Parts: sequence; C-alpha cells; structure tokens
Amino acid sequence: MAPDILCIGSVLWDIIGRSPAAMHLGADVPGRITRLPGGVAMNIAMTLRRFGMTPALLTAIGRDAEGDELIAACDRLGLVTGHVYRSDDLPTDRYMGVEGANGLIAAIADAHSLEAAGDKILRPLADGRLGSPDAPWSGPIALDGNLTEALLAEIAASPHFAKADLRVAPASPGKAGRLLPLLTHPSATLYVNLAEANILACTDHATAPEAAAALLARGAGRVLVTNGGQPAAEGRKGKGVIEGQPPQVLVTRVTGAGDTFMAAHLVAERRGTPRQEALDEALRAAATYVSGDIGS
Repeated sequence: MAPDILCIGSVLWDIIGRSPAAMHLGADVPGRITRLPGGVAMNIAMTLRRFGMTPALLTAIGRDAEGDELIAACDRLGLVTGHVYRSDDLPTDRYMGVEGANGLIAAIADAHSLEAAGDKILRPLADGRLGSPDAPWSGPIALDGNLTEALLAEIAASPHFAKADLRVAPASPGKAGRLLPLLTHPSATLYVNLAEANILACTDHATAPEAAAALLARGAGRVLVTNGGQPAAEGRKGKGVIEGQPPQVLVTRVTGAGDTFMAAHLVAERRGTPRQEALDEALRAAATYVSGDIGS
C-alpha cells in the first residue's frame, strides 16, 4: 500500500485517566482508564485515515510485547508501518495523562526511545524507499515536536525535505521552543495553540489572531493558532490573518484535539477548500472530537 502522506514523530501507547469531576492537586476520584494508540504523529495519522488518506508512519517502536501490540493496532487501522524503525534495545514509548471536567490536569510523556533513535527513523527518505537525494519526497509530511531540537534543525536544512509540504505541530508548550529552526522554513505550516505561539514569538498575547500576527512578524510563512473555545486564527505571509470561531460543545476529552484539528485542516486543503472554509472545517472536526462524538 503506497502512502500519500508521511507522519513523522511519536507513536506510542496513550494511557489516559478521565473523570467527569473537576479535579485539583491531590484529587482522588472515580473515572475510567484507557490504553489506546496515541502520540502526536499517531493521532494525526488516525484522523487522516478516517478522512480517506493513506498515512505512513516514521517513528521508533520497540521490539517488545507492547511494540508488537502497537504495530498490530496500527495495521488494523490501515496505517502503513513498513517503514517504522524497530529497536532491539529501546522500549516502546508511553504517554500518561489525567483529565477532569476542568481539562487536562497533568501528563507525562515518556518519548525517550523516539529521541534516542534520532535520525534512524528518517532513513526511508534517503535510501530510495520513500525518497532519495535525486528524488526527495514531494508530498505532505506531518511532523511533530517530540523529535529532538537537533533533529528538527537537521530536518529544517535537509534536502530530503526540500520539496515536501511540511505541516508541523509541537508536542506540548514545554517543547514548543524546539520548533524554532522550522519557524522560517519556506514550506512549513505551523499548528500551535496560544501558549505555544507566545513561546515561539516571545510574546504574551491574549488572543490567537494577535499571536498569529506576531509569528508572521518573526518570519513564519504560515501559522494556525488555536485557543480552546475562543477564536482561532490562520496567518499567511503577505496575506494577513483570518479567524474562526470553534463550535461550542460539551468537552469530554482534550488529548488529541490539536492533532485532529491539524489533520482535518490538511485534508480540507488537499481537497482545494478555500482558506476560511478550511479553517472552519478543521474547527468543527476538533469540536466533534472533544465532544466525544467520534471514536478515539
């Protein structure tokens, strides 16, 4: 099965505890604990697959029992796993989050194996399987900020990515600074939330449109900035900033919402959807996701 998009970054097990109660530090409440395939690259790939695309995963997964289960789960979902780097000595990564009625309470991302694998996950882009120095990959790539800053800087300068349509998402506000080498990449579109946008722009704006304008002023070519249920923004160099209002829904989950937004926007644009409509469509998809109306 030939892929039409590459998803590069974290593919791991999401272990999520959810409670319908509002939570605070030290809370001990009843709820549900689930284990599902997750990670930024994985969440994007699953959404792309639901929208009819065929994503290939470029990531690191251990040759342990959890890794075998994860590969099998990806295969069942219709994702291309033949290019995944399987490590004999690195365990499969995991993410653990706790969510309450008041949103994400705390999370720990154990993506050390992905970081340790480094550029080994990118070998298919250079050895002819997905691209080569003479014929680099020219389709879309969804890239997540769980990669190390050094590897993201290497990608920003690499000829293997020179013709790709790069769609970039940080893993979290704590890792947003890693994306600085890609901020001014000529073919990169950055998908960030307000906190991440302010980190990258070295500002403290209160709204997404303001933060998007600040990123453009810092040299970004194209950015999308979300802000929960508040207006989101899309900014393009030389074309200014537009905004869209997310639908108001009852929030039942938050982990993966930004990844769903990014994937839905990419798919809308691949269909040739106009700029404002693509933004609005992505906001509707993210709202549907957080409301729990579609499967994880």
